Amino acid sequence: METIQQNKLVLFGAGKIGRSFIGQLFSIGGYEVVFIDINKTVIDALNQLGHYKVIIKSEKEEILNIENVRGVYTGDNNKVIEEIATAGIVAVSVGFEGLENIFPLLAKGLVKRLEIDINYALDIIIAENMRDADVYFFQKLEKFLPDNYPLNKLVGFVETSIGKMVPIMQKKDLKDDILQVFAEPYNTLILNKKTFKNPIPCIQGLAPKDNIKAWVDRKLFIHNLGHSAAAYLGYLHNPGLIYLYEVLAVPEIIWNVRATMLQAAEILIKKYPSEFTMYDIDEHIHDLLTRFQNKALGDTIFRVGCDLKRKLGPEDRIAGALRSALEFDLPYDRILYALVCGCHFRATDENGKMLIGDLEFVKYYDKGIRSVLIEICGFDEIKNSLLFLAAEEIERSINKKKAETPVLDSHKIN
Repeated sequence: METIQQNKLVLFGAGKIGRSFIGQLFSIGGYEVVFIDINKTVIDALNQLGHYKVIIKSEKEEILNIENVRGVYTGDNNKVIEEIATAGIVAVSVGFEGLENIFPLLAKGLVKRLEIDINYALDIIIAENMRDADVYFFQKLEKFLPDNYPLNKLVGFVETSIGKMVPIMQKKDLKDDILQVFAEPYNTLILNKKTFKNPIPCIQGLAPKDNIKAWVDRKLFIHNLGHSAAAYLGYLHNPGLIYLYEVLAVPEIIWNVRATMLQAAEILIKKYPSEFTMYDIDEHIHDLLTRFQNKALGDTIFRVGCDLKRKLGPEDRIAGALRSALEFDLPYDRILYALVCGCHFRATDENGKMLIGDLEFVKYYDKGIRSVLIEICGFDEIKNSLLFLAAEEIERSINKKKAETPVLDSHKIN
Protein backbone atom coordinates (compact mmCIF):
# COMPACT_ATOMS: atom_id res chain seq x y z
CA MET A 1 0.00 0.00 0.00
CA GLU A 2 1.28 3.50 -0.88
CA THR A 3 2.39 5.68 2.03
CA ILE A 4 3.51 9.27 2.35
CA GLN A 5 7.29 9.44 2.75
CA GLN A 6 8.05 12.23 5.18
CA ASN A 7 11.68 12.67 4.07
CA LYS A 8 10.99 12.82 0.34
CA LEU A 9 11.18 16.13 -1.54
CA VAL A 10 9.56 16.22 -4.97
CA LEU A 11 11.17 19.08 -6.85
CA PHE A 12 9.72 20.44 -10.08
CA GLY A 13 12.73 21.74 -11.99
CA ALA A 14 16.14 20.10 -12.39
CA GLY A 15 17.72 23.32 -13.63
CA LYS A 16 20.52 25.35 -12.12
CA ILE A 17 18.66 26.62 -9.04
CA GLY A 18 16.87 23.31 -8.57
CA ARG A 19 20.09 21.30 -8.51
CA SER A 20 22.53 23.78 -6.97
CA PHE A 21 20.27 25.20 -4.27
CA ILE A 22 16.98 23.48 -3.37
CA GLY A 23 18.09 19.97 -4.24
CA GLN A 24 21.45 20.49 -2.56
CA LEU A 25 19.94 21.78 0.71
CA PHE A 26 17.41 18.96 1.05
CA SER A 27 19.76 16.18 -0.04
CA ILE A 28 22.42 17.25 2.47
CA GLY A 29 19.59 17.62 5.00
CA GLY A 30 18.76 13.93 4.74
CA TYR A 31 15.93 13.94 2.18
CA GLU A 32 15.52 11.84 -0.92
CA VAL A 33 15.20 14.36 -3.76
CA VAL A 34 13.00 13.43 -6.73
CA PHE A 35 13.45 15.83 -9.65
CA ILE A 36 10.58 16.33 -12.10
CA ASP A 37 11.74 17.87 -15.36
CA ILE A 38 10.95 18.17 -19.06
CA ASN A 39 14.61 17.57 -19.99
CA LYS A 40 14.68 13.80 -20.42
CA THR A 41 18.44 13.73 -20.96
CA VAL A 42 19.00 15.23 -17.50
CA ILE A 43 16.40 12.92 -15.93
CA ASP A 44 18.01 9.84 -17.49
CA ALA A 45 21.44 10.95 -16.26
CA LEU A 46 20.12 11.44 -12.72
CA ASN A 47 18.61 7.96 -12.72
CA GLN A 48 21.72 6.39 -14.17
CA LEU A 49 24.15 7.99 -11.72
CA GLY A 50 22.01 8.72 -8.64
CA HIS A 51 24.17 11.74 -7.79
CA TYR A 52 25.60 14.96 -9.26
CA LYS A 53 28.21 17.61 -8.49
CA VAL A 54 27.77 21.20 -7.38
CA ILE A 55 30.97 23.16 -7.96
CA ILE A 56 31.17 26.06 -5.49
CA LYS A 57 33.03 28.88 -7.20
CA SER A 58 34.99 31.26 -4.98
CA GLU A 59 38.62 31.93 -4.06
CA LYS A 60 38.82 28.27 -3.05
CA GLU A 61 36.79 25.91 -5.24
CA GLU A 62 34.76 23.24 -3.45
CA ILE A 63 33.02 20.23 -4.96
CA LEU A 64 29.84 18.91 -3.33
CA ASN A 65 28.58 15.44 -4.27
CA ILE A 66 24.78 15.52 -4.03
CA GLU A 67 23.45 12.01 -3.42
CA ASN A 68 20.13 10.21 -2.88
CA VAL A 69 18.57 11.78 -5.97
CA ARG A 70 16.54 10.44 -8.88
CA GLY A 71 14.35 11.86 -11.61
CA VAL A 72 10.96 11.51 -13.26
CA TYR A 73 10.20 12.81 -16.74
CA THR A 74 7.37 15.34 -16.74
CA GLY A 75 5.64 13.46 -19.54
CA ASP A 76 5.24 10.36 -17.36
CA ASN A 77 2.07 11.82 -15.84
CA ASN A 78 1.07 8.82 -13.71
CA LYS A 79 4.53 8.60 -12.14
CA VAL A 80 4.59 12.34 -11.44
CA ILE A 81 1.14 12.18 -9.82
CA GLU A 82 2.22 9.24 -7.64
CA GLU A 83 5.38 11.06 -6.52
CA ILE A 84 3.33 14.13 -5.49
CA ALA A 85 0.79 11.98 -3.65
CA THR A 86 3.52 10.33 -1.57
CA ALA A 87 5.80 13.36 -1.06
CA GLY A 88 6.70 14.71 2.36
CA ILE A 89 7.16 18.11 0.77
CA VAL A 90 7.10 19.61 -2.75
CA ALA A 91 9.15 22.45 -4.23
CA VAL A 92 8.82 24.29 -7.54
CA SER A 93 11.72 25.88 -9.43
CA VAL A 94 10.83 25.95 -13.13
CA GLY A 95 10.69 29.65 -13.95
CA PHE A 96 7.53 31.60 -14.63
CA GLU A 97 7.14 30.35 -18.21
CA GLY A 98 7.04 26.73 -17.06
CA LEU A 99 4.52 27.11 -14.25
CA GLU A 100 1.33 26.64 -16.28
CA ASN A 101 2.27 23.04 -17.09
CA ILE A 102 2.64 21.89 -13.50
CA PHE A 103 -0.71 22.93 -11.99
CA PRO A 104 -2.80 20.10 -13.54
CA LEU A 105 -0.25 17.55 -12.30
CA LEU A 106 -0.13 19.10 -8.82
CA ALA A 107 -3.91 19.02 -8.61
CA LYS A 108 -4.14 15.35 -9.62
CA GLY A 109 -1.41 14.49 -7.13
CA LEU A 110 -3.27 16.26 -4.34
CA VAL A 111 -6.50 14.43 -5.16
CA LYS A 112 -4.69 11.07 -5.19
CA ARG A 113 -3.05 12.00 -1.90
CA LEU A 114 -6.50 12.01 -0.26
CA GLU A 115 -6.74 8.28 -0.97
CA ILE A 116 -3.55 7.69 1.02
CA ASP A 117 -4.13 10.04 3.96
CA ILE A 118 -7.08 12.42 4.01
CA ASN A 119 -5.48 14.62 6.69
CA TYR A 120 -1.79 14.80 5.62
CA ALA A 121 -1.22 18.36 4.37
CA LEU A 122 1.36 19.13 1.71
CA ASP A 123 3.67 22.15 1.85
CA ILE A 124 4.76 23.54 -1.53
CA ILE A 125 7.94 25.63 -1.47
CA ILE A 126 7.63 28.15 -4.31
CA ALA A 127 11.26 28.70 -5.27
CA GLU A 128 10.47 31.32 -7.90
CA ASN A 129 11.49 34.97 -7.98
CA MET A 130 8.02 36.49 -8.09
CA ARG A 131 5.93 38.71 -5.83
CA ASP A 132 2.72 37.29 -4.30
CA ALA A 133 3.67 33.82 -5.50
CA ASP A 134 1.47 32.24 -2.81
CA VAL A 135 -1.66 33.99 -4.10
CA TYR A 136 -0.79 33.13 -7.69
CA PHE A 137 -0.34 29.42 -6.88
CA PHE A 138 -3.56 29.26 -4.88
CA GLN A 139 -5.61 30.82 -7.67
CA LYS A 140 -4.08 28.67 -10.40
CA LEU A 141 -4.27 25.38 -8.50
CA GLU A 142 -7.83 25.99 -7.35
CA LYS A 143 -9.03 25.86 -10.97
CA PHE A 144 -7.90 22.24 -11.37
CA LEU A 145 -9.22 20.88 -8.06
CA PRO A 146 -12.72 19.61 -7.22
CA ASP A 147 -15.00 22.25 -5.70
CA ASN A 148 -15.03 20.47 -2.35
CA TYR A 149 -11.23 20.07 -2.06
CA PRO A 150 -10.09 21.68 1.25
CA LEU A 151 -7.25 23.69 -0.31
CA ASN A 152 -6.81 26.07 2.63
CA LYS A 153 -6.51 23.15 5.03
CA LEU A 154 -4.35 20.72 3.08
CA VAL A 155 -1.87 22.85 1.13
CA GLY A 156 0.71 25.32 2.43
CA PHE A 157 1.93 27.78 -0.19
CA VAL A 158 5.40 28.74 1.02
CA GLU A 159 6.74 31.88 -0.66
CA THR A 160 10.52 32.30 -0.83
CA SER A 161 13.24 34.81 -1.62
CA ILE A 162 15.87 33.21 -3.88
CA GLY A 163 19.19 35.02 -3.49
CA LYS A 164 21.62 32.41 -4.84
CA MET A 165 23.57 33.32 -7.98
CA VAL A 166 24.14 30.59 -10.56
CA PRO A 167 25.88 31.43 -13.85
CA ILE A 168 24.96 30.11 -17.29
CA MET A 169 26.78 26.84 -17.96
CA GLN A 170 28.93 26.98 -21.08
CA LYS A 171 28.73 24.24 -23.69
CA LYS A 172 32.18 22.86 -22.87
CA ASP A 173 31.25 22.43 -19.20
CA LEU A 174 27.96 20.69 -20.03
CA LYS A 175 29.81 18.44 -22.45
CA ASP A 176 32.16 17.39 -19.65
CA ASP A 177 29.27 16.60 -17.29
CA ILE A 178 25.63 17.40 -18.10
CA LEU A 179 24.66 17.27 -14.41
CA GLN A 180 27.37 19.43 -12.88
CA VAL A 181 26.35 22.94 -11.95
CA PHE A 182 28.41 25.96 -10.84
CA ALA A 183 27.22 28.18 -7.98
CA GLU A 184 28.39 30.76 -5.49
CA PRO A 185 28.93 29.82 -1.81
CA TYR A 186 25.80 31.70 -0.60
CA ASN A 187 23.29 29.06 0.49
CA THR A 188 20.46 30.66 2.49
CA LEU A 189 16.85 29.98 1.51
CA ILE A 190 14.57 32.67 2.96
CA LEU A 191 10.99 31.43 3.21
CA ASN A 192 7.63 32.20 4.75
CA LYS A 193 7.45 30.98 8.33
CA LYS A 194 3.68 31.41 8.58
CA THR A 195 2.31 29.32 5.72
CA PHE A 196 3.72 25.89 6.54
CA LYS A 197 1.02 23.35 7.39
CA ASN A 198 3.57 20.85 8.70
CA PRO A 199 6.60 21.51 10.93
CA ILE A 200 9.32 23.44 9.08
CA PRO A 201 12.04 20.99 7.96
CA CYS A 202 15.07 21.07 10.24
CA ILE A 203 17.59 21.75 7.49
CA GLN A 204 20.67 23.95 7.64
CA GLY A 205 20.29 26.88 5.27
CA LEU A 206 16.54 27.45 5.70
CA ALA A 207 15.77 30.91 7.10
CA PRO A 208 12.05 31.27 7.96
CA LYS A 209 10.76 34.86 8.18
CA ASP A 210 7.53 36.30 9.61
CA ASN A 211 7.16 39.05 6.99
CA ILE A 212 8.12 37.29 3.76
CA LYS A 213 6.73 40.11 1.59
CA ALA A 214 9.40 42.43 2.96
CA TRP A 215 12.17 39.95 2.19
CA VAL A 216 10.87 39.25 -1.31
CA ASP A 217 10.93 43.00 -1.95
CA ARG A 218 14.43 43.25 -0.47
CA LYS A 219 15.60 40.66 -3.01
CA LEU A 220 13.78 42.42 -5.85
CA PHE A 221 14.60 46.06 -5.08
CA ILE A 222 18.14 45.63 -3.74
CA HIS A 223 19.67 42.43 -5.15
CA ASN A 224 17.86 42.18 -8.51
CA LEU A 225 17.85 45.93 -9.10
CA GLY A 226 21.54 46.24 -8.25
CA HIS A 227 22.41 43.27 -10.45
CA SER A 228 20.54 44.70 -13.44
CA ALA A 229 21.90 48.21 -12.86
CA ALA A 230 25.44 46.82 -12.96
CA ALA A 231 24.75 45.04 -16.26
CA TYR A 232 23.01 48.00 -17.89
CA LEU A 233 25.42 50.69 -16.75
CA GLY A 234 28.36 48.41 -17.52
CA TYR A 235 27.19 47.55 -21.02
CA LEU A 236 26.61 51.22 -21.81
CA HIS A 237 30.10 52.02 -20.52
CA ASN A 238 31.74 49.32 -22.65
CA PRO A 239 29.69 46.89 -24.76
CA GLY A 240 32.80 44.74 -25.19
CA LEU A 241 32.99 43.60 -21.58
CA ILE A 242 31.71 40.09 -20.89
CA TYR A 243 31.81 39.45 -17.16
CA LEU A 244 30.14 41.25 -14.28
CA TYR A 245 33.37 41.47 -12.29
CA GLU A 246 34.92 43.42 -15.18
CA VAL A 247 32.15 45.99 -15.01
CA LEU A 248 32.43 46.41 -11.27
CA ALA A 249 36.18 46.88 -11.49
CA VAL A 250 35.43 50.31 -13.00
CA PRO A 251 35.27 52.74 -10.03
CA GLU A 252 32.65 54.99 -11.63
CA ILE A 253 30.35 52.02 -12.34
CA ILE A 254 30.50 50.40 -8.90
CA TRP A 255 29.99 53.81 -7.25
CA ASN A 256 26.88 54.46 -9.35
CA VAL A 257 25.50 50.96 -8.84
CA ARG A 258 25.90 51.31 -5.08
CA ALA A 259 24.22 54.73 -5.16
CA THR A 260 21.32 53.23 -7.14
CA MET A 261 20.92 50.42 -4.60
CA LEU A 262 21.00 52.92 -1.72
CA GLN A 263 18.26 54.95 -3.39
CA ALA A 264 16.17 51.77 -3.57
CA ALA A 265 17.03 51.11 0.08
CA GLU A 266 15.28 54.34 1.10
CA ILE A 267 12.14 53.04 -0.61
CA LEU A 268 12.40 49.65 1.08
CA ILE A 269 12.84 51.17 4.55
CA LYS A 270 9.92 53.53 4.00
CA LYS A 271 7.79 50.57 2.95
CA TYR A 272 8.88 48.25 5.80
CA PRO A 273 10.07 50.49 8.67
CA SER A 274 9.77 47.76 11.31
CA GLU A 275 11.68 45.18 9.26
CA PHE A 276 14.83 46.95 8.01
CA THR A 277 17.21 49.73 9.01
CA MET A 278 19.59 51.63 6.75
CA TYR A 279 22.48 49.98 8.59
CA ASP A 280 21.05 46.52 7.78
CA ILE A 281 20.54 47.34 4.12
CA ASP A 282 23.91 49.05 3.75
CA GLU A 283 25.61 45.91 5.11
CA HIS A 284 23.54 43.82 2.70
CA ILE A 285 24.54 46.03 -0.24
CA HIS A 286 28.22 45.75 0.69
CA ASP A 287 27.89 41.95 0.82
CA LEU A 288 26.06 41.83 -2.51
CA LEU A 289 28.61 43.97 -4.32
CA THR A 290 31.35 41.68 -3.01
CA ARG A 291 29.42 38.65 -4.27
CA PHE A 292 28.75 40.32 -7.62
CA GLN A 293 32.54 40.64 -8.06
CA ASN A 294 33.17 36.91 -7.59
CA LYS A 295 35.60 36.35 -10.47
CA ALA A 296 35.59 32.57 -10.07
CA LEU A 297 31.82 32.45 -10.63
CA GLY A 298 32.25 33.87 -14.13
CA ASP A 299 28.79 35.44 -14.18
CA THR A 300 28.17 37.27 -17.45
CA ILE A 301 26.65 40.65 -18.18
CA PHE A 302 24.40 38.86 -20.67
CA ARG A 303 22.85 36.57 -18.04
CA VAL A 304 22.41 39.31 -15.47
CA GLY A 305 20.87 41.84 -17.85
CA CYS A 306 18.95 39.85 -20.47
CA ASP A 307 15.17 39.26 -20.57
CA LEU A 308 14.37 42.96 -20.76
CA LYS A 309 10.60 42.64 -21.19
CA ARG A 310 10.42 40.87 -17.83
CA LYS A 311 13.11 42.76 -15.95
CA LEU A 312 11.71 46.15 -16.99
CA GLY A 313 8.13 44.94 -16.46
CA PRO A 314 5.55 46.82 -14.33
CA GLU A 315 6.09 44.97 -11.04
CA ASP A 316 9.69 43.87 -11.47
CA ARG A 317 12.92 45.24 -9.99
CA ILE A 318 13.20 48.65 -11.67
CA ALA A 319 9.68 49.75 -12.61
CA GLY A 320 8.39 48.25 -9.35
CA ALA A 321 10.89 50.29 -7.35
CA LEU A 322 9.96 53.42 -9.31
CA ARG A 323 6.27 52.86 -8.53
CA SER A 324 7.03 52.66 -4.82
CA ALA A 325 9.22 55.77 -5.03
CA LEU A 326 6.34 57.67 -6.66
CA GLU A 327 3.94 56.36 -4.01
CA PHE A 328 6.15 57.57 -1.16
CA ASP A 329 7.35 60.73 -2.94
CA LEU A 330 10.99 59.65 -2.73
CA PRO A 331 13.90 60.37 -5.13
CA TYR A 332 14.20 57.96 -8.06
CA ASP A 333 16.59 59.58 -10.53
CA ARG A 334 19.31 56.92 -10.24
CA ILE A 335 16.81 54.07 -10.58
CA LEU A 336 15.29 55.74 -13.64
CA TYR A 337 18.77 56.14 -15.10
CA ALA A 338 19.30 52.37 -14.76
CA LEU A 339 16.00 51.78 -16.58
CA VAL A 340 16.95 54.01 -19.51
CA CYS A 341 20.38 52.34 -19.67
CA GLY A 342 18.54 49.02 -19.88
CA CYS A 343 16.86 50.22 -23.08
CA HIS A 344 20.33 50.34 -24.68
CA PHE A 345 21.27 46.80 -23.55
CA ARG A 346 22.20 44.54 -26.49
CA ALA A 347 24.46 41.91 -24.87
CA THR A 348 24.77 38.48 -26.49
CA ASP A 349 25.42 34.92 -25.32
CA GLU A 350 28.49 32.81 -26.07
CA ASN A 351 27.11 32.21 -29.58
CA GLY A 352 26.84 35.93 -30.25
CA LYS A 353 23.04 35.91 -30.09
CA MET A 354 20.63 38.13 -28.17
CA LEU A 355 17.73 36.60 -26.31
CA ILE A 356 14.70 36.37 -28.63
CA GLY A 357 12.59 38.35 -26.17
CA ASP A 358 15.21 41.11 -26.16
CA LEU A 359 15.01 41.36 -29.94
CA GLU A 360 11.28 41.90 -29.48
CA PHE A 361 11.99 44.51 -26.80
CA VAL A 362 14.10 46.50 -29.27
CA LYS A 363 11.01 46.95 -31.44
CA TYR A 364 9.28 48.76 -28.57
CA TYR A 365 12.33 50.92 -27.94
CA ASP A 366 12.64 51.78 -31.63
CA LYS A 367 9.38 53.71 -31.15
CA GLY A 368 10.99 55.78 -28.39
CA ILE A 369 11.50 55.76 -24.63
CA ARG A 370 7.84 56.69 -24.09
CA SER A 371 6.79 53.46 -25.79
CA VAL A 372 8.90 51.45 -23.32
CA LEU A 373 7.58 53.35 -20.31
CA ILE A 374 3.97 52.79 -21.40
CA GLU A 375 3.96 49.37 -23.07
CA ILE A 376 6.68 47.56 -21.09
CA CYS A 377 6.78 49.36 -17.72
CA GLY A 378 3.05 50.18 -17.53
CA PHE A 379 3.37 53.86 -16.58
CA ASP A 380 0.70 56.45 -17.36
CA GLU A 381 2.14 59.34 -19.38
CA ILE A 382 -0.36 61.82 -17.87
CA LYS A 383 -0.33 60.66 -14.27
CA ASN A 384 3.46 60.08 -14.36
CA SER A 385 4.32 62.99 -16.64
CA LEU A 386 7.33 64.15 -14.59
CA LEU A 387 8.85 60.67 -14.78
CA PHE A 388 8.42 60.70 -18.58
CA LEU A 389 10.10 64.08 -18.87
CA ALA A 390 12.99 62.94 -16.66
CA ALA A 391 13.42 59.75 -18.71
CA GLU A 392 13.53 61.72 -21.95
CA GLU A 393 16.18 64.03 -20.51
CA ILE A 394 18.28 61.03 -19.44
CA GLU A 395 17.82 59.52 -22.90
CA ARG A 396 19.08 62.67 -24.59
CA SER A 397 22.10 62.76 -22.30
CA ILE A 398 22.94 59.09 -23.00
CA ASN A 399 22.58 59.49 -26.76
CA LYS A 400 24.83 62.56 -26.72
CA LYS A 401 27.48 60.71 -24.71
CA LYS A 402 27.30 57.68 -27.04
CA ALA A 403 27.77 59.93 -30.06
CA GLU A 404 30.89 61.45 -28.49
CA THR A 405 32.42 58.15 -27.27
CA PRO A 406 34.52 55.94 -29.58
CA VAL A 407 33.44 52.29 -29.93
CA LEU A 408 35.50 50.04 -27.66
CA ASP A 409 36.82 46.66 -28.73
CA SER A 410 34.94 43.56 -27.60
CA HIS A 411 36.32 40.21 -26.52
CA LYS A 412 34.97 36.70 -26.43
CA ILE A 413 34.33 34.19 -23.67
CA ASN A 414 37.29 31.86 -23.44
